[in-house]
Amino acid sequence: MNSADSDRMGAALEQLGIQPVDKPADADVIVLNSCVVRQGAEDKVVSNLAWMAPLKKEQPQRIVALMGCMVGPKSDDLARRFPYVDVFMRPQQFEPLLEMVGERLGVDWEGCVGPLTPNRPDVTCHVPIIHGCDLMCTFCIIPYRRGRQVSRPISEVALEVETLASKGVKEVTLLGQTVDAYGHDLPDKPNLAHLFARLNEIDGIERIRFLTSHPKFMTQEIIQAVADLPKVCEHINLPVQAGDDGILDEMHRKYSRAEYVDLVGRIRDAMPKVALNTDIIVGFPGETEEQFQQTLDLLAELKMDKVHCAAYSTRPGTIASRTMDDAHSEEEKTSRRQRVDRLQEGIQTEINARLVGRYMEILVEGRRRGKWQGRTRSHKLVFFEDEAYHQGELVTVKIERSSPWSLQGSLAVEAKLQILRGDD
Repeated sequence: MNSADSDRMGAALEQLGIQPVDKPADADVIVLNSCVVRQGAEDKVVSNLAWMAPLKKEQPQRIVALMGCMVGPKSDDLARRFPYVDVFMRPQQFEPLLEMVGERLGVDWEGCVGPLTPNRPDVTCHVPIIHGCDLMCTFCIIPYRRGRQVSRPISEVALEVETLASKGVKEVTLLGQTVDAYGHDLPDKPNLAHLFARLNEIDGIERIRFLTSHPKFMTQEIIQAVADLPKVCEHINLPVQAGDDGILDEMHRKYSRAEYVDLVGRIRDAMPKVALNTDIIVGFPGETEEQFQQTLDLLAELKMDKVHCAAYSTRPGTIASRTMDDAHSEEEKTSRRQRVDRLQEGIQTEINARLVGRYMEILVEGRRRGKWQGRTRSHKLVFFEDEAYHQGELVTVKIERSSPWSLQGSLAVEAKLQILRGDD
């Protein structure tokens, strides 16, 4: 989401005639987009703000701006801590900086800035469709920083995706803190399945992805739309966070372990080749060894394609920070995270090894270390070597080697090879 916000901020500034530069020291305007989902992320923001101070002192007319989740409803404390920052902007609230830049340039920014689609998008592009979150998970600061859920109308999203397609984008990822809650706040109550159907009609777009889903909002209608619509990829990010009902209750996740397992089963029944990813938090306040083992057992049972595991980090202002004791040591949290990672590495090794010898459709995103790289419909990272230019192409690759993290293969040159949808 922050990446998409940065792209939009950049597009707005370019419409005002400002061009990007490679080095902060060469910039007249520096914007730092912040993330505070964990303490380490906020610490990184503070560190980056520190090296902006001498740049501002060196050139007082330089505009320094802070945007994103670090900026809450009130910025008085931030202004005291970072007096050299000229503008503080909450997520998606670009107007204060645009107004300042417009005044410096002597132009009416509102008359200059139109749709905020990226000017030079990559082959793949993020498209926010719903901002904010109405859920109040006890560990999460996002609802306090990004506000209540607000969905964009289907017509507005479709126009943006059509514009991106005209600029060469082949794949869009629809974004939301709870993306499958899309449309619940709109007057005509559309849902994510309706949006999928509209975007599936757009010429030039080859693939549609979406994240992040919440088990509470993943309906059978959405599942069936993913299964039926040819451009929507069979790849679902469905965070479970923990495998123990007691911890799920403490997190206010609004589903049980059994309900989550049932949901995964229904998804796999509709799409046998689906790739499922999940998120795990270890070391949540009060989590016992037995409760943590429930999480390991759940992962061993469900065998997800990818697991992102993070150690619990207290975020000031959340329910957990006010009502729960973060008593686990950093050593214990690290140990639990490593145990999840070791288990998942074995599962991914097994899953990816089964793909060796298969022919898979790859959307080529670019080159890295002399090889072309791209992803399957199920979001597996694939590398292959070839002298020809393949940026933005859908190609067929025969998988020859696998690791837990990626696949290696060679370009299939037989024109008669056809890849059935879902084979990857």
